[in-house]
Amino acid sequence: MTGMTRTPGHGRRATLSGALALAGALTLAACSSGPGSGSSPGSGGVGTDAKAGATHTVKTAMGAVQVPGAPKRVVVLDTAELDSVITLGVKPVGATRAGAASDFLGYLPKNQVTGVKNVGEIGNPNLETVAALKPDLILTNKVRDEARYGQLSAIAPTVMTETTGYPWKQNFRVHAEALGRLPEARKAERAYRKQVADVTEAVGGRRKAAATSVNIVRFVEGADIRIYGQKTCIATILGDVGLGRPAITEKAKDGWSYDVSPEKIDLADADVIFHATYGDPRKAKATEVLDSGLWKRLPAVKNHRVTGVDDELWIQGIGYTAAGKILAELESGLTR
Repeated sequence: MTGMTRTPGHGRRATLSGALALAGALTLAACSSGPGSGSSPGSGGVGTDAKAGATHTVKTAMGAVQVPGAPKRVVVLDTAELDSVITLGVKPVGATRAGAASDFLGYLPKNQVTGVKNVGEIGNPNLETVAALKPDLILTNKVRDEARYGQLSAIAPTVMTETTGYPWKQNFRVHAEALGRLPEARKAERAYRKQVADVTEAVGGRRKAAATSVNIVRFVEGADIRIYGQKTCIATILGDVGLGRPAITEKAKDGWSYDVSPEKIDLADADVIFHATYGDPRKAKATEVLDSGLWKRLPAVKNHRVTGVDDELWIQGIGYTAAGKILAELESGLTR
């Protein structure tokens, strides 16, 4: 898209700085396959120098779970858990996918998902396939797999968070504790905060960011159009940068989304709009809406402050690896 005024080179330097910082942290994590420093008793986690034969206790949504000090064969059953293990430098032996015909999310490093066994669809894993992998740790959440907790626990220690999405930072810490990789977690968190600060500076500072309202719109095949609310993963990233949100987001059901028909797409108006599409664009009404006069009359559209983004990254991506890429694209959309 054509666009907004920016200071020559300023946003680009900030993006590069933040992206390099996060990449450096993730590279350190990926290279840290050996042991790191152990935790003190009762800390709930260990560093990467945990001995393979040791165990530690992790507080989970299902109670305290005893897990290996340094898990080697990890199975993950949702996208946030997959992002977490890859961010922390652990290649899982198995993972679920969004659908039977789907691949692993495209934003993930190819070398970290190549060879990972597909263990079924999210919310419907094949337990025989999971068991055949002989995992020593399973990561998931109650939203997807609470009903299968007993069966999963019979296969391997299973660490569940209460939910997914919005509390992604807290969930990431639980995953890091389970994996014995708190030092790597802290590196990823520091790199994220640095990149957030760079993006905020690039868009003109906290005051200007707060005065810029941003909406995230998702076209979904088989459902109404979603205007994302305040209690979503993407909303936390916008909030960390300090961006404003339109009043309509306060009406989102459970903080998740406010759903509208194509005839009410004007309710999505904001200074800046990012939109994603899940499924076939025609069946998701994206083609209809984006070609409509109502959409084209929105001030954000007229001002060229609208950006189409990848649904796999912006909506399905949950975690620090996704967040680093989203921040770079967010800055680009806000400053060009």
